[in-house]
Amino acid sequence: MPELPEVEIVRQSLDKKVKKKSIKKVIIRNRNLRFKIPSNFESSLKDKKIIKVNRFSKYLILYFQDGDFCLIHLGMSGTIHIVDKKKTLKFTNTSFYHSPFLPKKHNHVEFIFDNFKIIYNDPRRFGFFEIIKNHKHLEKRFKSLGPEPFSDKFNLNYIVNFFKKKNKDIKSFLLDQRFVSGIGNIYASEILFASKINPFKKAKRLNKNECLNIISNSKKILLDAINKGGSSIRDFKDISGTKGNFQKKFSVYQQEGADCKRSKCNGIIKKKITSNRSTFFCVSCQK
Repeated sequence: MPELPEVEIVRQSLDKKVKKKSIKKVIIRNRNLRFKIPSNFESSLKDKKIIKVNRFSKYLILYFQDGDFCLIHLGMSGTIHIVDKKKTLKFTNTSFYHSPFLPKKHNHVEFIFDNFKIIYNDPRRFGFFEIIKNHKHLEKRFKSLGPEPFSDKFNLNYIVNFFKKKNKDIKSFLLDQRFVSGIGNIYASEILFASKINPFKKAKRLNKNECLNIISNSKKILLDAINKGGSSIRDFKDISGTKGNFQKKFSVYQQEGADCKRSKCNGIIKKKITSNRSTFFCVSCQK
């Protein structure tokens, strides 16, 4: 599943292309995504002008001139492709997941503009589209989610109070979108390694310095991943032909059996499966 940095790369690509552009037509080829696309979806978006493309957590948000919004969630396998009518793009994919070229199958939704179109492809169909009618409803939509790692609300006081009497391990909390929004499996492992914290340590046992390290390293690692174009696990490129390079900096993720990269540590990276998720950590320096 694309995590916050990958979704941010998609946002940046889309924003450059669709900002101040109007949707001329919407074509639905398959309504049966995670949530069924309503019958009025096409008419609701026709001729709407996009002011900007924003993001919260792993959600893309189209801001329309009339005050409406459209949420897009990529689910497990969703990708967004840009197809230009005037020139053939070598790569159409706005993200680093799956094919860099527009697949022939599973193209469920098309947004048609004057000189290009945006196509949503999703083999597993866990993604979805949702129209939000005003800003008040948009805020309500995200009310149950925790703050983003970049938010000022993600601070020491918030974390200490949230972790009180909590028996769940810290890795599970980093994946819990009700605690913090946008962190997924890859970056949770990397953040905990940078913070020297064992992923299975109970949250209530973390001291203030460990909490501060989580805050700091969450921001640092996610921002670094965004600046490096996301994590191209499958070694693909985006529409500009630029490859995501953060995977070259993985310290623990997919490094099972490797020597710890931390200086003066003789530990080995271990992999443990919990709740069908792989957790990577150093057996020596993550306490």
